[in-house]
Amino acid sequence: MNDQDYIQQTLQLAAQGTGLVSPNPLVGSLVVKDGVIVGRGYHRYDELKHAEVWALEEAGEQARGATLYVNLEPCSYQGAGKRTPPCAQALIEAGVRRVVVSMMDPNPRVSGQGFTQLRAAGLEVITGVEEQAALRLNEKFVKFITTGLPFVHWKAACSLDGRIATRTGDARWITGEAARQASQNLRHEYDAILVGVGTALADDPRLTDRTQKPRRQPLARVVLDSNLRLPLTAKLVQTAHEAPLLVFTAQQQVSPATWQAKRAALEQCDVEVIPVRATEGRLNLPDVLTELGKRQISSLIVEGGAEVASSFVAQRLLDKVTFFFAPKLIGGRDAVPVLAGEGSARLSEALELQTLEIAQHGPDWSVTGYPQTGRTN
Repeated sequence: MNDQDYIQQTLQLAAQGTGLVSPNPLVGSLVVKDGVIVGRGYHRYDELKHAEVWALEEAGEQARGATLYVNLEPCSYQGAGKRTPPCAQALIEAGVRRVVVSMMDPNPRVSGQGFTQLRAAGLEVITGVEEQAALRLNEKFVKFITTGLPFVHWKAACSLDGRIATRTGDARWITGEAARQASQNLRHEYDAILVGVGTALADDPRLTDRTQKPRRQPLARVVLDSNLRLPLTAKLVQTAHEAPLLVFTAQQQVSPATWQAKRAALEQCDVEVIPVRATEGRLNLPDVLTELGKRQISSLIVEGGAEVASSFVAQRLLDKVTFFFAPKLIGGRDAVPVLAGEGSARLSEALELQTLEIAQHGPDWSVTGYPQTGRTN
């Protein structure tokens, strides 16, 4: 096996921390001595130790003179609240001879300093192995640690002609069981899920992670509700004591007395009500994302509805898009489209996706891509 093969294994190890590390990155590590893996580890937030430390502890004395593989630059500083000692120093003290890394840590507190510390101690450091795969694995962490804002992923399920419901509002189920399970797996990767109050009223969802996979904290639910229309009887409100429910609103949309009464009633049910700015009844989405970032929500999946999605598209606030397509044609001028709003006036203004990935889920298909940036036309 070569460096690339071992790094691919660290990426697989790192992925085992999905749902268990946020707001930290996914990190996996191997210690290899004379062609044999003698230590393995991956990071779990609540267990404090970083991946490299787990791998070094398993390797023991065999770490001396060995190669350590890791997908993210070893940290060079003491963790917040002295949670974790610097990994670079641990590698030096263990006598590791060579370190192979996928990517530099985008955290400004590290950002190359770990590499500098290792090289200054005489270790050979190889970087950039499977860098793109490592960046993709930690795309949520990279966005959050460099901007303070959550990584935003819009997910939708629709027919081939782009409808999310019939003219009568019938929407269950457009896609089959395999696609719905894939959708749940996506939810498991994220800290929070967002819908508009229209979707909350129409579907009365719980918006939970139903994968039954372990996660460090419950999936936070976010509702955009400028006039505080969400009723106390909604399943979201009734389960607010089980999983966080954040309702964003705009105080100026209703009378102060009515707004205060509604807010107090929701807060009595453990709902966090967060006022933000609004324009013509539409909440300021950058303000919403800023508030989520302040609460250490590093990733957000947007699931509905058509008006909410159109606002994220129009304001270019999406980092990733996934459509699940069912091989059905719904038709009808009054059927609900996957995107509403005014839309683009010119094709040159349309949001284009790149780096597309296509997958099959039973009879359905998913298309995932990243919004293209930097266009000049």
